[in-house]
Amino acid sequence: MMFSRRRIPVSLAGVLCAAAVLTIGLVAVAADAEDRNKQWATSWATSPAAYFVYVAPVPQNQALAPAAARFAAATVQPDLAFPFPNANTRGATTQTIRSIVKPDLWGNRIRVRFSNVFGDKPLTLDSVTVGLQEYGANALKGTITRVTFSGSASVAIPVGQERWSDSITLSWVKDADDPVVQGRNLAISYSIQGDSGHMTYHAAANTTSFITAPNSGDHTRDVSGFAYLYTTTSWFFLDAVDVMASKDTVVICALGDSITDGTHTTLNTNDRWADVLSRRLHDAHGNKVSVVNEAIGGNRVVNPVVANAAAGPAAVDRLDRDVLGLSGLTHVIWLEGINDLGAAHPTDDIIAGYKNVVSRLHAKGIKVYGATLTSALGLNNPAQGWDLTHFPDFLATADNGSRIDVNRKLLNEFIRTPGLFDGVAEFDQATVDPATGNMKAEFVPNSQLTQLPWDYLHPNHAGYNAMGLAVDIRPFAPKGHR
Repeated sequence: MMFSRRRIPVSLAGVLCAAAVLTIGLVAVAADAEDRNKQWATSWATSPAAYFVYVAPVPQNQALAPAAARFAAATVQPDLAFPFPNANTRGATTQTIRSIVKPDLWGNRIRVRFSNVFGDKPLTLDSVTVGLQEYGANALKGTITRVTFSGSASVAIPVGQERWSDSITLSWVKDADDPVVQGRNLAISYSIQGDSGHMTYHAAANTTSFITAPNSGDHTRDVSGFAYLYTTTSWFFLDAVDVMASKDTVVICALGDSITDGTHTTLNTNDRWADVLSRRLHDAHGNKVSVVNEAIGGNRVVNPVVANAAAGPAAVDRLDRDVLGLSGLTHVIWLEGINDLGAAHPTDDIIAGYKNVVSRLHAKGIKVYGATLTSALGLNNPAQGWDLTHFPDFLATADNGSRIDVNRKLLNEFIRTPGLFDGVAEFDQATVDPATGNMKAEFVPNSQLTQLPWDYLHPNHAGYNAMGLAVDIRPFAPKGHR
């Protein structure tokens, strides 16, 4: 049987070819137009505070020890001698970390950033992946996605620097409103080649992440968590996740110390005051807003600070990196100063620090909301830490606590006075008991580490909820939503 090949006239072939080219061109134009209406926006972030230094936990056979010593042993951090046996010299060694983070804003294009700012040698990551956490160290099958850096699977990060990945397309995310991923966590896995040296980290993640054994190699593509033998409540090296989002997205940074970082919150529940605020804003404005947390427990507004303390550099020093370095930043809510008072810094010095930071943010067009400091009558905090000898009767009767509270009220008067801040978040009024001047009784019992004495400084779950509800969300509405 003979078949004849039908020839398309030259003129018609030209038309079809032109149509195909036009279609491709229109698709490219549409993609370009979409990108022009979008920008990188920070979806999750944390502040690198120091390099990790291993300190052995207090021995647990403390039955006959004074109460303060038993209380001092309480910590949510597992003993990291097992995953990092040479932490203070070699750091992590040819092993994989799976960090768990909760994006505040989703999308199908993201990028991640790693930090070696406190390192003492170049950090080499030979494989990085992102996936959707299923539970524990397990990733949801079909979501593990390869990450590249300038097209390469590996990256070497010099001492004192950070590196962004390439744009990552998440085929398993439909869009920013995809209900399948709302409220879910990312599992970001990275294989460390050789010795990391000093490990840049954020100590108090209040989130469980996972670590393989030393010299176990690359497990970034593992769906199961079987290789991740150890846990940590710190974030190592990873410090930001961006999402490609609409240009009118509002990005709010919660800046501060332990009360913003989440001390005494419930582990793995994301119940900090900034998380409560985030939920309110998303309920009101959907995917047009992102709230990220750049707080560090123990942080201060001004210097001096303790060298390489987990409390990090002072706010005046870390502002450019931790805050102005956030993609798409529009607003800051700042709660800080109580640790400065505990270290006997004069209120005038703290106010000068407020002015320094706010002026630098205003110069970049960022609006800044001052948060009033919560009650500190229970605080007895010498320059280097808590005075445990006063537990549990060091509260309103402690001279140091009383002096700090007087100065706290002076700072709150300044924060409330118009002229510097663009607005005020009334955390003091939301948490104080007017009859005693201390924190309301229902906000005092700890939500974690319940054997610790109540410190009358860090709120519990209910207290953080009250703080998040106290913020007026109207000033943070995206354009067109006001």
